[in-house]
Amino acid sequence: MMDIDDLVAVSRIIPVITIAQVEHAVPLARALVAGGVRLLEITLRTEAGLRGAARIVAEVEDAIVGIGTVLTPDDLARAVDVGARFALSPGATPALLAAAARCGIPFLPGIATASELMAAMGHGFGTFKFFPALAAGGIPALRALGGPFPAARFCPTGGIGAANAAEWLAEPNVVAVGGSWLTPAAEMRAGNWAAITSRCKAAVVP
Repeated sequence: MMDIDDLVAVSRIIPVITIAQVEHAVPLARALVAGGVRLLEITLRTEAGLRGAARIVAEVEDAIVGIGTVLTPDDLARAVDVGARFALSPGATPALLAAAARCGIPFLPGIATASELMAAMGHGFGTFKFFPALAAGGIPALRALGGPFPAARFCPTGGIGAANAAEWLAEPNVVAVGGSWLTPAAEMRAGNWAAITSRCKAAVVP
């Protein structure tokens, strides 16, 4: 099983993907992989999300599928059932943290404050989704958290895009960033997979 270090060694950019139509899932995943982006966060924001993720797991061998917007232990169980290799949450309850600590796949709990970070660390986690990154204070807030928590590592999402991804990735406690800019809804609706591949090639960080 891959751990967090293995995952971010594959890619430091994780597209946050909301699938509106299941039939888009496989061609989208292939377009992302062709552009060098193999870690995919498929959100549970739509009914099509989990079914789309299952298709990608079955049909796109080079994609490493994660499930995002995990809100409950049941969401996490469904992610594991479809073959997700990792999972992420925008926040974390005690029940979700307890379930994630024993779920068997890497999990990035969402945090925005020192107290939330401490609660997640108390369950054994060391890498976190910092969300919503800009609204929660941006890079100054992340640097402030690094003072009392020097070992904590982060994947910021929420307000990350082509214009500022490199700035976030330059922070020493940032292992990856997530964002939706690689997969615009209009291009997904139009099936403009070549544009998505091109955008990924421009964004990939060695």
